[in-house]
Amino acid sequence: MDIRIHTCLLPHEDPEASLAFYRDTLGFEVRGDVGRGRRRWITVGPPGQPDTSILLAPPAADPGITDEERRVIVEMMAKGTYGWILLATPYLDGAFQKVRASGAEVVQEPADQPYGVRDCAFRDPAGNLVRIRELR
Repeated sequence: MDIRIHTCLLPHEDPEASLAFYRDTLGFEVRGDVGRGRRRWITVGPPGQPDTSILLAPPAADPGITDEERRVIVEMMAKGTYGWILLATPYLDGAFQKVRASGAEVVQEPADQPYGVRDCAFRDPAGNLVRIRELR
């Protein structure tokens, strides 16, 4: 069996702000952009990795979601507890400086973790937690 992770989803509240963060700050390429206004589905991914993408999507856009579920999602996004992603780079300190300079909320400066990795964390414009791990 050959199964790969192709696309993961992160919600956005402001597509332009999320696009600026992932494209301009992290350097991801835009692979797709459909919809209008706040109801846009934007696919981004790291250059050189065409088979791995992040879909930035409006929260709770699924018609099968109840109003109560939609309310919970919006509340969790506001608290920054709904979406998160783990990225990796061999240049953690440089990535941290660039993301911090963009004005992103710093959750954790680069630190050695007791479980053997060095990482840092930010929140994207929608409040999603973005952890960046150093590749060693």
